[in-house]
Amino acid sequence: LRLRQICCDPRLVAPDAAADTSAKLDSFNELLAEAVDDGHRVLVFSQFTSLLALLRADLDAQQIAYCYLDGSMPAHARQAEVDRFQASSEIPLFLLSLKAGGTGLNLTGADTVVHYDPWWNPAAEAQATDRAHRIGQKRVVTSYKLIAAGTVEEKVLALQAEKRALLADVFEASAAAA
Repeated sequence: LRLRQICCDPRLVAPDAAADTSAKLDSFNELLAEAVDDGHRVLVFSQFTSLLALLRADLDAQQIAYCYLDGSMPAHARQAEVDRFQASSEIPLFLLSLKAGGTGLNLTGADTVVHYDPWWNPAAEAQATDRAHRIGQKRVVTSYKLIAAGTVEEKVLALQAEKRALLADVFEASAAAA
């Protein structure tokens, strides 16, 4: 867990660390600035609400408007944030916890999806990405995964590939038996 957190932002493990020590945060800020400048609207998923809190503080300091959703929010507050994002093109960013934002939401106002950190289950990430791929989407949706090279995150990607291959084998065997 700590290895995965430090890949996201050293402040998750060492709160006294400087924000400028995170290569992933630098990459995210560059991606975000380019997306906002080009008129894109972005969904950002992370499994760590503590990371989302750091991103919120950084966005507040940069005066970038955003919406936010995590599992601690009541259903009516979640829906209010979704409605606010969908209704206002002035809000370029929606921060979502992977588990809370992975199912049941229609976020066609976005055309860019960023997975800040990988999750073991590729289906959970796919469900999250699908929030922007809904009926009513009129734009091409681009999805990014931010992965720290040479870290445990690359091992998570390898595990995802193994799970996908295993699932494909199961479906193939099931189809052959039918």
